[in-house]
Amino acid sequence: MIFPLKNLSYMLVQLAVMSMLAVITIALPSTAHEIRPAIADVTLTDTTVELSIRLTAEPLIAGIDLEGLEDTDEAPEAEQHDTLRALPPTELSARLQQAWPDIAKNLSVMAGETPVAVELTSVEVADQPNVELPRDTTVVLTGALPADGSDVRAGWRAANGPLIVRQAGGGDEAYAGYLEGGALSAPLPRAGVATESAVSVFIRYIGVGFDHIIPKGLDHILFVLGLFFLSLHLRPLITQVTVFTVAHTITLALASLGYVSVNPAIVEPLIAASIVYVAVENIFTSRVTWWRPIVIFAFGLLHGMGFASVLSDFGLAPGRFVAGLIGFNVGVEVGQLTVIALAFLAVGLWFGKKSWYRACIAIPASVFIAIIGAYWAIERVFL
Repeated sequence: MIFPLKNLSYMLVQLAVMSMLAVITIALPSTAHEIRPAIADVTLTDTTVELSIRLTAEPLIAGIDLEGLEDTDEAPEAEQHDTLRALPPTELSARLQQAWPDIAKNLSVMAGETPVAVELTSVEVADQPNVELPRDTTVVLTGALPADGSDVRAGWRAANGPLIVRQAGGGDEAYAGYLEGGALSAPLPRAGVATESAVSVFIRYIGVGFDHIIPKGLDHILFVLGLFFLSLHLRPLITQVTVFTVAHTITLALASLGYVSVNPAIVEPLIAASIVYVAVENIFTSRVTWWRPIVIFAFGLLHGMGFASVLSDFGLAPGRFVAGLIGFNVGVEVGQLTVIALAFLAVGLWFGKKSWYRACIAIPASVFIAIIGAYWAIERVFL
């Protein structure tokens, strides 16, 4: 029996699409909210510096290298990390104080060009009954400053993960630097406070929002791909993306401002369920049904909650909150449009007008997306 060449080409295209989705799925973690930036509030006088740092202590105690890491489950020390999460606050506090001399080697406080020695003066571990969620630990460090009046910079090595540095008492326009890669903060004056313009915050948070989609937001990427694989016609795609954007913008704003709050243990499984829904519906229809925009709007509200949980970790100054919120949302939209553009360039441009596109690409890809979403929903509830 001669195998038709046309059928072979169909199979090769399907294999390419499935391989692309599989690589994306393997390369990125299923959650984007595991590792949070630490927040350091710096209080300065003429002679002293005090840092109050809210952090997640468990990965630091376990010695996990957080640079470029998205989920602690990927680290070789994951088992030790999970054991630390299960400890009561008093025991975790003792473990942190024991490990602090090694952790402190990664911390840097500079007065001009002079290193400043800081000592750990207190540790407070918040109670977190759900071991699947990160818990806050606050450490307070103090040190003596040289008498030269020089500005102070603070930061830590990339291995400790991202760090936000703010000058305490700075008011609505205070500087809040987001530091990665071992960078130090902007100079913080002892007299007065460092500030940051709304334009600077807006531009910076465009990058933060984009980064939350590409490469960190695989669940959001798969949801957007689910919208894409319904139809390549412009009107259905614009309808879906617009509805989704409006919805997640509403809850992103409300949740970030503290008007709405939903437990991530509820939001994350429902986000996974939203991926399943749009993917499964793609299998049975190739057009926008009257109810699909309504369902997408509801799911968009959930995704906005997920975005807000990230934005709330950045500790924006009140006077720069709107600029950061708008910039973050713009970055998210650019990330989503980039996902659609890449999907179109990968398959839509080449195969979208083929009679077999839906049967050989759109439906199999949707099945794959639905399976991943279903696994995540089960994992986030039961595992």
